[in-house]
Amino acid sequence: MTRTVPAAPNAPTTAPPTAAPVTITAADRLAAQLTTAETAIRDPATPSGKLPALGRAQQQAYRALVRRPRLVPKVLGQLPPTLRPVVRANVLAGSELRKLNGPAGRLPRWRIVAPAPAGQLLAAYRAAQARQAVPWEYLAAIHLVETRMGRIRGTSSAGAQGPMQFLPSTWKRYGQGGDIHATGDAIRAAARLLRANGAPADMAAALYAYNPSRRYVRAVSAYASQLRANRRALLGYYHWQVFYGDTLLPEGYPARPPVPAPG
Repeated sequence: MTRTVPAAPNAPTTAPPTAAPVTITAADRLAAQLTTAETAIRDPATPSGKLPALGRAQQQAYRALVRRPRLVPKVLGQLPPTLRPVVRANVLAGSELRKLNGPAGRLPRWRIVAPAPAGQLLAAYRAAQARQAVPWEYLAAIHLVETRMGRIRGTSSAGAQGPMQFLPSTWKRYGQGGDIHATGDAIRAAARLLRANGAPADMAAALYAYNPSRRYVRAVSAYASQLRANRRALLGYYHWQVFYGDTLLPEGYPARPPVPAPG
C-alpha cells in the first residue's frame, strides 16, 4: 500500500542580511600607501625601476598628513610597529618645514632639472664625511630640504644659490675657490660650515648655523635620523619632487606648466 506524504507547508523565506558596505577612509588609504611604499623602499629585492613611483607615493602620503594632521593618529594605529617611528619622523619634518616656509606666493623663477644619480650623490656625501667627519646623513638631509637633491636651479628669496643654497658671502668663507653651483663643491662646503660650527659633536648647533631656525634643525635632524636607521631611505627621498606650496613644479619647469597637487 502506497502512503502519500503530505507536502510540508511552505517555510517562510528570509533573505540573508545584507552586509554593510565597507567604507575605506582617507586614513585607511594613507596607511596602506605608506606601508607599501616604506616597506618596498627598504627591501633590497625591490627593482630599481619601481623606486620612482614608490618615492612619489611616499611623498604624496606625507604631504597629505602634514595638511591633515588629525589623520596622523589614525594612520599610525594601522601601521606595523616598525614603521611608526618612520612615519612620525617624516611627518614632523614636513610639518616643521611647512610652518617655516609659510604660505607660497608667486611662482619662483627656478628651473627644475633631473638630479645627479643617487649613487653619485651618496659618494659625494661620503667623501665630504671622510674629510670633515660630518655624518653624510646630515649632508643628504640638507640637500633634500634645500633643493630636493639638486632639482632646483635658481636663487632663493634670500639670495642663496646652488644645490646646498649658500649665500655668496658665506660661500666666500667655506667654498675654498670652488663653484657654488657644482654639486661636489657645494656638499664639501656644507661639510666645512657644519664642522666649523660644532659638527659632529653638536649637530643641532651646526645646523642652526646653517639656517638659524629651530624648525629647520628639527626637520633636517628628522630626515637624517631615517637615513641613519636605514640607508635605503635615501632611495625614497631621492625621488621626491619639487612643490612650491601645493603646486608641483615638474622637471622641465618652466617650460612645462606647474601642476596643482592632488587633494
